Amino acid sequence: MHECFHMEQIARFSLSRRRMMLGGAAATAVGLLGGGAAFAKAPFLNTQVAPFYRFKVGAFEATVVSDGPLPMGDPAANFLGASKEELNQMLRDAYLDPRTAPLQQNNLIINTGRKLVLFDSGMGSSRLFGSATGHLLTNMRLAGINPKDIDAICATHGHIDHIGGIMADNGKSHFPNAQIYMPEVEFKFWTDESKLALADPDYMKPFVAAARKNLLGHGEKVVFIKDGQEFLPGIQAIFTPGHTVGHTIYMISSEGKSLCNIGDLTHHQVLLMEKPLIEFRFDTDPKQSVQSRVRNLDMLATTRTALLAYHFPWPGYGHVVKFGEGFHYLPASMDVSEVG
Repeated sequence: MHECFHMEQIARFSLSRRRMMLGGAAATAVGLLGGGAAFAKAPFLNTQVAPFYRFKVGAFEATVVSDGPLPMGDPAANFLGASKEELNQMLRDAYLDPRTAPLQQNNLIINTGRKLVLFDSGMGSSRLFGSATGHLLTNMRLAGINPKDIDAICATHGHIDHIGGIMADNGKSHFPNAQIYMPEVEFKFWTDESKLALADPDYMKPFVAAARKNLLGHGEKVVFIKDGQEFLPGIQAIFTPGHTVGHTIYMISSEGKSLCNIGDLTHHQVLLMEKPLIEFRFDTDPKQSVQSRVRNLDMLATTRTALLAYHFPWPGYGHVVKFGEGFHYLPASMDVSEVG
């Protein structure tokens, strides 16, 4: 009898202890879930990863480096030939803000193993499109690339957001060991001093001033290239006039793999892809630009060639496929494993 009473006391003690332990665990859980003040809240970091991305093109190493975004304002002011309502609907259907159509600046750097080649150079110190640009040099260094190691600069064309980062304001080159490759017709058009007097279009004077600052004074370091020419091993020029008189895209090939740096063949991943006949405000010859866009996008879709688009959402690397009366952009999956 005494033994039974003793066992009952042990059982009651174990049950009470278990309840105390469960209650303590529940209190701890409430604290962890925010019901108590046991832990401080984590601060907001407000930072991003370094804006560069690497991948391989055959044996070549490609690095995309951002110069920062270009805020462009009202899409209807820049994308012409479609109604504001149609543009708004296209942007909304793509889950994009119809009030604005910002463009990125994706500068491609190709390491061939023998040459380090930069395609376009961003805005430099100009604030013509706001203060979010001009980060190429900083981001190159974050990517482990010294601007002094650049052997070649391939300009897709002479607009300020593509050649504006070559020269510093003190008159010295940011890329002192680089040759500059572009068509002669493009060089002459944008460095023509007489165009500084033109008031129409309104961007002509600042664009020409920037081209003269960044392209003149290099002497023999400026090399004029021809349509279809493989002017560096694995890099071929393809003339695509219209956006400018000598706009050029570059086909980069190694070990059976290809990447086409398309520059401003198209500016927007939705508007000028799905409706490639829409014109762009900054085109020198809008009709010719449309022809170049459709012909070369069709070529890239047919041959299933990867592209790097200067103004597409970061990092601008992907493919184009035919879609209805136009095209559709398919961004490549970003592989964050080690490049090798």
